[in-house]
Amino acid sequence: MDTTEQVATVTTNTEAEVRKYFSDIPVMIQVARCESGFRHTLEDGTVLKGRVDPRDTGVMQINSFYHGKKAAELGLDLLNLEDNMAYARYLYETQGIAPWNASSSCWGVTLASL
Repeated sequence: MDTTEQVATVTTNTEAEVRKYFSDIPVMIQVARCESGFRHTLEDGTVLKGRVDPRDTGVMQINSFYHGKKAAELGLDLLNLEDNMAYARYLYETQGIAPWNASSSCWGVTLASL
């Protein structure tokens, strides 16, 4: 398997995990698609960081500057896929979709067409 195939497999597996984890909150599936393209790690195995703000971390692009301390208090590591999704769920349950408003032009259109 070449590198391109490996990345496609990892992305497919991550997408499947996101879809399963957020099956009860479909908007969060779309947020993951828009924020990271369902990628949590890069080809070299490092965790995806934001292009605009490198503190945006992982599949759900959680900003470690604003949320790292609370995530740690909750026992979550934003670099870990499952913990990244768990913290995103926590954010959604406490703040709604507002933390991802910057990408609403992407996920909002998708929701409107469903």
